[in-house]
Amino acid sequence: MSVYLATFLFLGYATRVVYVSAFVAACTATAFTNLVLDRGEWRIGLLVPPRFALRDFVIGAWLGVSSIVVIDFLIGLPHISGRGFPSRELFLVYVPAAMHEEIVFRGYLFQKTRAWHRGFAIASSALLFGSLHVMNGGITMVAVANLVIAGVMLALAYEMYERLWLPIGIHLAWNVMSGPILGYGVSGYSTEASVFVTVPRGATWLSGGSFGIEGSVWATVVELIVVAFLLWRQKRRLV
Repeated sequence: MSVYLATFLFLGYATRVVYVSAFVAACTATAFTNLVLDRGEWRIGLLVPPRFALRDFVIGAWLGVSSIVVIDFLIGLPHISGRGFPSRELFLVYVPAAMHEEIVFRGYLFQKTRAWHRGFAIASSALLFGSLHVMNGGITMVAVANLVIAGVMLALAYEMYERLWLPIGIHLAWNVMSGPILGYGVSGYSTEASVFVTVPRGATWLSGGSFGIEGSVWATVVELIVVAFLLWRQKRRLV
């Protein structure tokens, strides 16, 4: 935590690029802790052969995009044309934010806890993942529940191959599809531009409100289906 905060505060002050600074801070803290406690021998599943990273990422991206498309269809809100895809924001916000959260929540600490007790590691990381979003704009109880379920989903995605690229693919594609493409809020964050703009209407628990697509009960349904699918795939791998 000390290395993370020191790196984040220094880079954040020097560059004013918050999400990139957080990502670099997570990488630095992980590498430092690994070096001190494990002599650099712990593999968190980020630096892997490119063919595995690409395969895992593509599978994850497919799951993320498919999930958002289904949720959007179930919500049924109209869309109008937006101002276009925010390419700059993609690399300054969405990519570093997704990788930062996966390294922090499914990285070194989660994996060390998992080596001691798998169920506790998944549950605790999911609860922490959800609780750290409670200050986001437009938060609701449905959104908190969905974030906790998403934490379980992403932890199970790590469990598939014990590498981070599958959950990174899900996380990044989920956020990009819901925000920069469809124009929903992303955990309360409003993108600077989007390909489409979602026209909000109806009850917040159905539409997601200002928090975004993750505030809808339809997201709850789809996330639970993805969790069941990942559990089924793991069971098949073990047979």
